[in-house]
Amino acid sequence: MRIVAAIVTAFILFYSHIASASDTPVGSIKTLKGKAAIIRGGVAVECRIGSRVFRDDHLKTWSDGTISMVFKDDTLLSIGPDSEVVINEFLYSPAEGKLSLITRLLKGTSAYLSGIIAKLSPGPVRFETPVAMVGIRGTKFAVSVEGESE
Repeated sequence: MRIVAAIVTAFILFYSHIASASDTPVGSIKTLKGKAAIIRGGVAVECRIGSRVFRDDHLKTWSDGTISMVFKDDTLLSIGPDSEVVINEFLYSPAEGKLSLITRLLKGTSAYLSGIIAKLSPGPVRFETPVAMVGIRGTKFAVSVEGESE
């Protein structure tokens, strides 16, 4: 009976850790112009300056929209008109050595300025597109993807 209780307790602790990780904001919207939305779990939520951004969120702009966001490690990400970016992963726990940032540009344009994660551990920082992947080594860049989003 104790073994079953220990297994159940371990599962609950493990599951709550995973669930709480996605409940933690990875950053926030810094600037906003025109029409834009945060798509969370397939549902559009209001996007405004100060809106919190979470892992797995899609940041979407329309023809008159632009967004910039700042991650908790001071990484800056700007998204141009008619664009969509997914925040696939963000881990920022330097004391534990857990550092990772993975984003995916589905369509449109984006500019990136690296923050603390890329400076401390550039290996786990990636910016993906439908046709290529950029490994970040502490820098800035802009990228454009033409066509429809996936």
